[in-house]
Amino acid sequence: MPGRTCSALSFLVLTIAVSVPLGHAQGKKPLAKPTEKRDIYPANVDAKAEIAEALANAAKTHRRVILVFGGNWCYDCHVLDAAFHSPEIEPTLNKNFVVVHVNIGEFDKNLAIADKYGVPLQRGVPASAVLGSDGKVLFSQKHGEFEAARSMATDDVLAFLNKWKP
Repeated sequence: MPGRTCSALSFLVLTIAVSVPLGHAQGKKPLAKPTEKRDIYPANVDAKAEIAEALANAAKTHRRVILVFGGNWCYDCHVLDAAFHSPEIEPTLNKNFVVVHVNIGEFDKNLAIADKYGVPLQRGVPASAVLGSDGKVLFSQKHGEFEAARSMATDDVLAFLNKWKP
């Protein structure tokens, strides 16, 4: 049937297009793969207390807070964390932001915190929100922008950080 062939061909083209990382297609430097598995989302951390501490630190140092929702099981969370520690990104991040990793467990932990900051976890993780040092939400991901971090380029992360720095 012609309709099925066209649909199958369209699916194949879409699959190929989606599988080509954005940064690669534009000739940008892709984010590095994580070289170690880190415990970036410890199980027994009080996320509310950690956010309060980060906000106090940000107020003293004139920075903003980035909340990164995810879990240790999430490969893209590790890719984004590795990017945050890369020599190209870390200086901009540390100068302008305090990062808080918020553990979502198996989508069964700290969900009320994600709701409070307007981060729809059903779009995927890692998911983020940027807060002013007063706790006001300046940005919250609505479209899963980081959920495919493995397909992002260094320039994409730097553009995000530069857009939301103080």
